[in-house]
Amino acid sequence: QVQPVESGGGLVQAGGSLRLSCVASGRAFSSYSMGWFRQAPGKEREFVAAISWSDGNTYYLDSVKGRFTISRDNAKNTVYLQMNSLKPEDTAVYYCTSVYIATRRPTGSWGQGTQVTVSS
Repeated sequence: QVQPVESGGGLVQAGGSLRLSCVASGRAFSSYSMGWFRQAPGKEREFVAAISWSDGNTYYLDSVKGRFTISRDNAKNTVYLQMNSLKPEDTAVYYCTSVYIATRRPTGSWGQGTQVTVSS
């Protein structure tokens, strides 16, 4: 099981960009599909993006397709989320963890998350 530590959040104006990073400790990181999730105030945590461990295929929430890009660097045990054209509705705490691709459901531990705030 991987233990994630997220970073890279902040305050940005609508239309701006941020790059989130998640360093995941634990062996066999490269054998885990990894995903990003987010939780806005008063809402349930939702799937945002995932990247498969086996073929590198990527998957996205419909509302972020074309704006967000997930990637990974197995040598650094790190997964990234490049977020462009940010909107106020993207405001949330963002988390990464291992994920089961078929269901988009998380399978690992949660970190502390990183806050993303998009002002209009």
